[in-house]
Amino acid sequence: MNQKKSIGVLNNLAQVDDDRLRGMRRGLEKESLRVRPDGMLALTPHPAALGSALTHPHITTDFCESQIELVTGAHLSPEAVLQELELLHQYTYQVLARQGDEMLWVSSMPCGLPPDETIPIARYGSSNVGRAKSVYRMGLSHRYGRRMQTISGIHYNWSLPGVDSQQYFALIRNFRRHAFVLLYLFGASPAVCSSFVAGRSHELQSLDGPTLHMPHGTSLRMGRLGYQSDAQSLLAVSYNSLDGYAASLHDALTRPYPAYEAVGLRNPGGDYNQLATTLLQIENEFYGTIRPKRTIFPGERPLHALRERGVEYVEVRLMDLDPFESMGITASTMRFLDLFLLHCLLSPSPPDTPAEIAALARNQHRTAARGREPDLMLERDSEHISLEDWGRELLGAMEPIAQRLDRSVAGPDGLRNAYQHSLEQARCRLDDPQDLPSARVLKRVVEAHGRSFVAFARAHSTQMRELFLSRPLDPGQEQRLVQACRDSVREQQRIESTDSLPFEIYRQQYISADRLGSPATSRS
Repeated sequence: MNQKKSIGVLNNLAQVDDDRLRGMRRGLEKESLRVRPDGMLALTPHPAALGSALTHPHITTDFCESQIELVTGAHLSPEAVLQELELLHQYTYQVLARQGDEMLWVSSMPCGLPPDETIPIARYGSSNVGRAKSVYRMGLSHRYGRRMQTISGIHYNWSLPGVDSQQYFALIRNFRRHAFVLLYLFGASPAVCSSFVAGRSHELQSLDGPTLHMPHGTSLRMGRLGYQSDAQSLLAVSYNSLDGYAASLHDALTRPYPAYEAVGLRNPGGDYNQLATTLLQIENEFYGTIRPKRTIFPGERPLHALRERGVEYVEVRLMDLDPFESMGITASTMRFLDLFLLHCLLSPSPPDTPAEIAALARNQHRTAARGREPDLMLERDSEHISLEDWGRELLGAMEPIAQRLDRSVAGPDGLRNAYQHSLEQARCRLDDPQDLPSARVLKRVVEAHGRSFVAFARAHSTQMRELFLSRPLDPGQEQRLVQACRDSVREQQRIESTDSLPFEIYRQQYISADRLGSPATSRS
């Protein structure tokens, strides 16, 4: 980073008072597949004792019945987030143990998968909103295949008081420019079971038997095999303003797409294939490494909420599950994300261009597939720079932010200089690629698990299951979690009992362009 940019960061940091820094909030959404002891996907329904996947605020499902998603609230410290996430894990594992021997898969890349059509799409009951969620997922299966949707990750929701929409979009532009650092430092999916790519062309290399990998890969999940789409590659969404971003999404949500029109809205039997035949069915279908978010009202479209009330927080979506950590992420990693996001917010952020957007996509794919390759070159400002040199620049620019946070934001008892320690850990990983999670995964797969990715992930999943089952909840905590599940079931029943609108009318109203808000209402 040049001197002018460094001065800009320091000046902007000086304008953020300690109360705002202490008001920084973060939360997690963690996806995990339920698997059998043999490492194959569990095909059983979402456990009834976990409550309603439609209405439970903290325990739900993502694409398929077998994909549990645990959601924390927003907290003022990483430790508080992890404390809540641990309780959710303990309860989930207790429920799974009572009904059998299933466990949660610790890797982002999936376990052994059955034929595509037998992966069970998530079900949310008979209400219109529940049916719409399932039909949307059916649409994803037609558009991208069910295997791709079984990839799991951990999303980091982050906000800082006093940040407006314009500033959040400046943060997002810088995040996209520098996201390669996160893929490099925390990517943990360099290998996959061959069942994931059955029938698909790919550039993976055989490690042995059913295991495929990229020798220098960091995150297959974020590469060409992950959440990618030929259709969405047509979208060069700009993040220069809320209005521009909203206009891009509005167009994708209302523009018919020939390939999806060919799929059809319904099959010959009358069942729904998808919610709509447009390029995107709903906003969540737009894949990205980071999203601007706003809490929505019941029945409200996310784009309408953004246009009406502006950006409330950002959702970081590129983090792999760390298979070596019990909850998939550590407090230190969360602190690095705080540093990274603050750096993105405080640094100068020029407007993006179509040429830069294309270059950023190439940087992402290079880092995901070849990030640990010696002297890997990335594109920056129409020139080339090594990943290591660019990474060192960015980490160096975060040092004053880490120092300030350690002075302003108290860590837990006995933990001093926690942000500087997190930054130093990142420097060590940058200097020694063998310490990266992606390198450690491959090393363990080869040396301890017979070159089998499934054997590696199965062993670590079993270990985590035993760990959480050895930590029983206290009776008060368990009763609160049981009650939350019961409340969610009652709420689903209430929604179903009050539904009177035919589903087709509900669907038409929900996807109507009138529900997306007007550009004139967008707030900065």
